[in-house]
Amino acid sequence: MSDDDTDIDVAYGIDAKPPLRESIPLGLQHVLAMILPNLAPPLIIAGAVGVTTGQETYLVQMALVFAGCATIVQASPIGPIGARLPIVMGTSFAFIGGIVAVGTQYGLSGVFGACIVAGLVEVFIGWKYEWFRSYFTPLVNGLIVVIIGLYLVPVGMDYLAGGAGAADYGRPANLAVGVLVFGVAIGLNRLRSGYSRTLSLLVSIVIGYVAAWALGMVDFTPVAQADWIAYPTPLAFGISFEPVPILIIGILYVTTAMETIGHISAITAVEGRTPERSELKGGLVADGVMSSVAGAFGGFPNTSFAQNVGVVTFTGIMSRFVVVISGVLLVVLGLVPKISVLFATMPDPVLGGASLVMFGMVLSNGLAILRENVPLNQRNMVIIAASISLGLGVATRPAVLEQFPTAVETVLGEAVVVTAVTSLVLDAVFPTEDHDADTTHDELVERQPEADD
Repeated sequence: MSDDDTDIDVAYGIDAKPPLRESIPLGLQHVLAMILPNLAPPLIIAGAVGVTTGQETYLVQMALVFAGCATIVQASPIGPIGARLPIVMGTSFAFIGGIVAVGTQYGLSGVFGACIVAGLVEVFIGWKYEWFRSYFTPLVNGLIVVIIGLYLVPVGMDYLAGGAGAADYGRPANLAVGVLVFGVAIGLNRLRSGYSRTLSLLVSIVIGYVAAWALGMVDFTPVAQADWIAYPTPLAFGISFEPVPILIIGILYVTTAMETIGHISAITAVEGRTPERSELKGGLVADGVMSSVAGAFGGFPNTSFAQNVGVVTFTGIMSRFVVVISGVLLVVLGLVPKISVLFATMPDPVLGGASLVMFGMVLSNGLAILRENVPLNQRNMVIIAASISLGLGVATRPAVLEQFPTAVETVLGEAVVVTAVTSLVLDAVFPTEDHDADTTHDELVERQPEADD
């Protein structure tokens, strides 16, 4: 697929360095898009496992610091570690169920020991990507991106309504603020005039935040209570290595590897191309390495964030320089809790309005990958139907897995896992008949460029 085949206007390419007066707001836009979802996993895990207030605060800080470090490495690689793409990293939701299950039985020392060791699983997948390359065709990659967008849209709607389980869920004020952010983002983006497009999400979030504050939806009390400075501490929760936790977390690393491949495919699709093998290898290795490093300091595993893929697609800003600035800002926020807590006061409806736009763009990217690279013949339509149906099915009706052991329920309850495994298996075993398609499985594989490293 050539650059001319894409309908997305790229304002700044991968190696572009916009002036700081533009780059800092653009980087801040990425931070605002991911900060609450990045803070949610450590808060959920802390509540489920049972830690002190000080420990909970530390977990939140490490989520920010190592999301920032991982983001910097992905955008500006260290040797073979990093995709050299505008990828924003954050604490992965995919690990929550497994970490809670491990943490309640083995404690956080068992959790972080497993996170450190099992990170090598994703490192190995990236290092030996040529062994797995034939399985990750554009059909599989596109389906992974589609399911990511599909199952995250309801999450964005929950935020817009006030947050899942909130007492004021669906309150008219919540909906009004969320719809305001959603409408302003789309309206400014379509004006297509310089700043109005590239900063459309940031402007919409600021407008929504001010509106939420005027409606009494912002509480600044936690800001006054937060400390000014915090530092990472090696092995802050101790460390232990247990076989069962390592196995559970290792399986989840395979999940995030599939997700990362999908996100990298979505980002390169903005430029109208499929990812180079070096980009896939570097991105996967960085995921595993940086997650293991985070575990040594009390940080949970990181993965690429779908909402920031949506930001890149929505704004057309591909600059790695902008994303490095985002990473630096995240590190600073983690080291200065008072500032990070200020960002965390953003009400859920504000985040929800922006998230709906971003998650919708992720879905659109997946559809574009399928449209441009996959012939919609009978065979491929059956694979698409089966993969999406099963993936979306377990995401929307998780109760169907309640009779299984917790570890199995955790893995099979992930829409990305089910969609990826289903599409991988069916794409490998279903033959391509001569009359069924003009493009064979092998030709689809060969559309992915050879490694250039």
